[in-house]
Amino acid sequence: MTRRSSVVLGLTLLVGGCGRPPADRLIGTGTLEVIEVDVSPTGAARAMRLWVDEGDTVHAGDTLVTLTQPTSGPEVAQRRAALNAAQAALRELESGARRREIDRAEADVAAAAAERDRAVRDYARAQPLGAAGVISRQQLDAARAASQQAEARHRSAVEALQLLREGTRAERIQAARAEVASARAALAAAEALAAELVLTAPVDGVVLSRNVEPGEMLAGGQSALTLGDVARPWTRVYLSSLVIPRVRVGQAALARLDGLPGREFRGRVVAVSDRAEYTPRIALTEEERADLLFGVKVAFEDSTGLLKPGLPVTVAILAPEPAS
Repeated sequence: MTRRSSVVLGLTLLVGGCGRPPADRLIGTGTLEVIEVDVSPTGAARAMRLWVDEGDTVHAGDTLVTLTQPTSGPEVAQRRAALNAAQAALRELESGARRREIDRAEADVAAAAAERDRAVRDYARAQPLGAAGVISRQQLDAARAASQQAEARHRSAVEALQLLREGTRAERIQAARAEVASARAALAAAEALAAELVLTAPVDGVVLSRNVEPGEMLAGGQSALTLGDVARPWTRVYLSSLVIPRVRVGQAALARLDGLPGREFRGRVVAVSDRAEYTPRIALTEEERADLLFGVKVAFEDSTGLLKPGLPVTVAILAPEPAS
């Protein structure tokens, strides 16, 4: 028997065994499923401890897995030290020169001025002596060079004092602030990576599988645990093309479990397939057109925990008959 035929036969038997359903109810069967969420690290790490087992119920924020990375601690310390250094450099530039630095620069200017005056006087005395031949040409040149060097040192000292009095240029302060921002971002990235070594539950749910054991290595993005969001189960049922025009997203639905035939669970249609499944090669006759099935996804809100993944479920979609 083909898959198409078995599905159609199953629906036929369902309707025949339960009696003819009300005209405003479209009956289908499916298997409950849940949204699965893989919990994984962002980078390579070693699993140190798993705090949950398969089947455990967890809540958003619960600690699931503790990981370790040999470089995470030193990396955070290095980034924090770099930030401290950048902040200290910025404070120094923003505060400008201290009074003692200016006093020392003024003293350097005074000393350079005294040295310049002495060298100028020595050269002035050497000029007539050189013209009279009392000193050599080499001695006269040395006196002139000393005078010029003393004058250059005095100008340099004066410029240094002027820079201290004017303070740091705005461009240097902006560059230092950028360095602080960069160091702060690098520290935040390192701390975020270290925080990822503790994996927590992103949603309320049940642990469907443990995919790693303590001591094993995980690559970035590799699943350590798989959670199931059991509070929002769903199923997909298949309805004939003859009734699918009566189905709309948002319509109410009721579900029953085989083990609890007297209890109904409320849901709603969240998606209707726009393409037929199990399509015959040529659909010309009325019987063949009935073989065209469309998938309909029905979602439920379940706070009881009774709608477990894998359970078969019978769904009745409340779809009133179209007006004649």
